[in-house]
Amino acid sequence: MGRVRTKTVKKSSRQVIERYYSRMTLDFHTNKKILEEVAIIPSKRLRNKIAGFSTHLMKRIQKGPVRGISLKLQEEERERRMDFVPDESAIKTDQIEVDKETLDMLEALGMTEMPGLVRVDPVSAAPIDFGRGGGGARKRY
Repeated sequence: MGRVRTKTVKKSSRQVIERYYSRMTLDFHTNKKILEEVAIIPSKRLRNKIAGFSTHLMKRIQKGPVRGISLKLQEEERERRMDFVPDESAIKTDQIEVDKETLDMLEALGMTEMPGLVRVDPVSAAPIDFGRGGGGARKRY
């Protein structure tokens, strides 16, 4: 479990990142100096907490969008993903593979005339060994 941070630390870190994103880095000491210049923080300890959380958020921003922070870069990335059109639809229904039981169920409902239904034999899966030994009852001594 990680450290608990107060609402004040989180809120001020998000505000600083939104306003000074171009100056913030992935280095705690650099962020600490930037905070000293751009914000009036009453104590050294609070400044360090805000700098630490800001560094943490900057690392998370590198991986993807972070909730609560509205950055122009994040908005552009989200729009680019929304505009993407795949070559092949993930929900194409040219061929629907079903097993015998499902085919029987569809037949009972009178839906066997659906286009693209193909019967497929189910693949039997091997039993999974979780490495716990013989699997029998526990021995009591």
